[in-house]
Amino acid sequence: MPFVKKKFVATKKQRAFLYLVKELGYTQKEAQRLIAKGRVLVNGEALTKAGADIEGEFEFIYFEPITKGLQPIFETEEFVVFNKPSGVLIHPQNRNTPYSLIDELKYQYGRDANITHRIDQETSGLVLCAKNKKSERDIKMMFEERDMKKRYLAMVQGKFQEEALIVEAPLLRAEDTSAIVRMVVKVHESGKASKTEFQRLKYFPHLDMSLVACKPYTGRQHQIRVHLFHVKHPIVGDPIYGQEENNIVKFLDKELSTEERLNNTGASRLLLHASALEFTLYDKKYSIESNVNCEEVFLNALA
Repeated sequence: MPFVKKKFVATKKQRAFLYLVKELGYTQKEAQRLIAKGRVLVNGEALTKAGADIEGEFEFIYFEPITKGLQPIFETEEFVVFNKPSGVLIHPQNRNTPYSLIDELKYQYGRDANITHRIDQETSGLVLCAKNKKSERDIKMMFEERDMKKRYLAMVQGKFQEEALIVEAPLLRAEDTSAIVRMVVKVHESGKASKTEFQRLKYFPHLDMSLVACKPYTGRQHQIRVHLFHVKHPIVGDPIYGQEENNIVKFLDKELSTEERLNNTGASRLLLHASALEFTLYDKKYSIESNVNCEEVFLNALA
C-alpha cells in the first residue's frame, strides 16, 4: 500500500514541520502541506496547525511508492516517458489506492520526480514525467503555453469520413441534476474553447469501426471522447459517453461486470491511446512514439 503509517519519536520538544525537514528530508513547504493534510498524528489525533509542537512518540502517514516493474520507454537526464497501461491511475484517488503511475516514477527516480500532465485512467499511452523540480516547472509551462504536440489513436464506432475533420466545440464541466454529477463534460456554448483534429487511418467493414488519429489543440478534460461522441462516432469501449445513465452509474460505482461492459460498449476497455509527443526542451527537439501496436491491442479488447 503506497500510503503507510509509521511511528516516530521526537526526543525533544520541537515544531512538527522542523522534525519532518531535519529528520525525514522534506522541504519546509512539503512538511507544512503534509501537516495541513492531517498526516501527523499525536495520540491518534491529527495535528491541525503547521506550527504545532511535538515531543515523544507520534505517527506519520506518508507516501511510500511501490513498483510493478513498469519501465520507461524513453529517458534523458531531465525527464522520462512511460507507456501507461489502461486502468492505471496517474495519481492515487485516496490513501487506499493500491498503485498508480506516480508510484513507479517515485520508486525509480526519487521524491523530486513528478508527473507533468494527466491522461484518463482508462486511456493508455505516453505520459511525460520530470525527474527534478526545474524540469517539472519547464515542462508544465510547455503544456500551459501549448508548445506540446500530442497525438492519440482511437477506435470509434461507424465509418469515419475520409477527409480530415476539425471539431471546434466548446466543452463545459458543470454540475448536473442527474445521478452522473461526478462525470459531466458536454458540448455547451458557455464552455471553454476546445479544438481537435481527426483523421481516419483505417476502416474495418466487418466491425463497422474506424481507427482514427486524434490531435488535440487544447487540453480539456475528456476532450477527445466528448468531441467524438459529439460527431456521432463514440470511442469503442467508452463507459460514459453514449451510454445509458444506469450503466454509467454502475461503472462509476465499480458494479459493471466485464460481460456487461462488452455488451454495452463493444470492448473491455476504452480504445484510446496516447501515441506520440513532440516538443522542444532546452533547445533540443524530441519526437517520441509509443511502441504499442494499437490496432492489435484494440482488436484484442473487442473479444
